[in-house]
Amino acid sequence: MATITLKGNEIHTSGNLPKIGDKAPDFELVKTDLSSSKLSDYKGSNVVLNIFPSIDTGICAASVREFNKKASGLDNTKVLCISRDLPFALDRFCGAEGLENVINHSDFRDGKFGKDYGLEITDGPLQGLHSRAVIVVDDSGTVVHAEQVPEIAQEPNYEAAIASLS
Repeated sequence: MATITLKGNEIHTSGNLPKIGDKAPDFELVKTDLSSSKLSDYKGSNVVLNIFPSIDTGICAASVREFNKKASGLDNTKVLCISRDLPFALDRFCGAEGLENVINHSDFRDGKFGKDYGLEITDGPLQGLHSRAVIVVDDSGTVVHAEQVPEIAQEPNYEAAIASLS
């Protein structure tokens, strides 16, 4: 279990993120067209997992915008934005913002991704949602970067995530 904060108040997650050097666990999430998507679908590409509580908050929206901007310059890399939001909300946000370089995924059905990756919030007002985290998986499926953002209201370290790809 990881201890993080929400506006300075301590909350907890269901576990710990995968470690650098580990094989990333496969998952099944829902894309905005309601089709299923697995990590294994992106085999052979680097994958940035931008994970957040809800697209309808300022910091979460900012992270999607920033990774969308950074993704446009990355070779052989897919940026997956993942939350428990409904796929329709993720699609609405990216459509309204004109964001086309990220791929939205929802864990709304059973939250299994959040549990398997140790980032489900287990207490406090955001209980059941995902914590803010960034995990980078290389083209062989190995975790090369894992950041559990310590404060929900803080943006992730974009530069460190992108640097892990070189």
